Amino acid sequence: MLKNNKNRIIIGIIAFSAIFITVSIIVFQNNSVEALSKYGSRGNEVTQIQTKLKRWGYYNGNVDGIYGTQTLNAVKYFQRKNGLTVDGIAGPATLKAMGIYGSSSSSGSSSSNSSNVNLLARLIYGEARGEPYTGQVAVGAVVMNRVKSSSFPNSISGVIYASGAFDAVRDGQINLSPNSDAKKAAQDALNGWDPSYGAIYYFNPATATNKWIWSRPMTVTIGRHRFCK
Repeated sequence: MLKNNKNRIIIGIIAFSAIFITVSIIVFQNNSVEALSKYGSRGNEVTQIQTKLKRWGYYNGNVDGIYGTQTLNAVKYFQRKNGLTVDGIAGPATLKAMGIYGSSSSSGSSSSNSSNVNLLARLIYGEARGEPYTGQVAVGAVVMNRVKSSSFPNSISGVIYASGAFDAVRDGQINLSPNSDAKKAAQDALNGWDPSYGAIYYFNPATATNKWIWSRPMTVTIGRHRFCK
């Protein structure tokens, strides 16, 4: 009799564990579904997505919080330009690339991102203060494009502090405190806005003496800077 009671207890524990695991999986899956925006979604998250994509030039529609066809196509465009899975769904990876889920990152990741924003902002301020805002973002985008290129170091600090890479590092302007525009431009560049159209170099035609830089294919001119590949 005692043995039978023990068996019933063991079976009960196993059954309870199975139910608990099943419920946990369902809850996790439901939370995962809710942690993204897709066609037909509505709400504040969609508004954030539209606002950022419109600022960066991916979206031309109204910021209405409705995930319609225009928003879907804009998200696909953003994903295509930033090496993400092109499915039109603003899932965790896409939202992270847009800087929307920064608050849910670990403290280490948040600290690292803050450090990158500050360093990139200091470079932008040293290299392009006084330039149009789009031109400041483009300078930041050049750094990001170099990080992605196999021809340059694979980190923001590595690119910025590479020997002879930027005048602001050589003359010490990298150590100046950036203003709010430079910080905002750095964040926009980190989030994927690239007004340089893939450039990995830029220079001022009025002061450039290096003949090699003039031979690079130009992508766009913004303010006093010519951007090229």
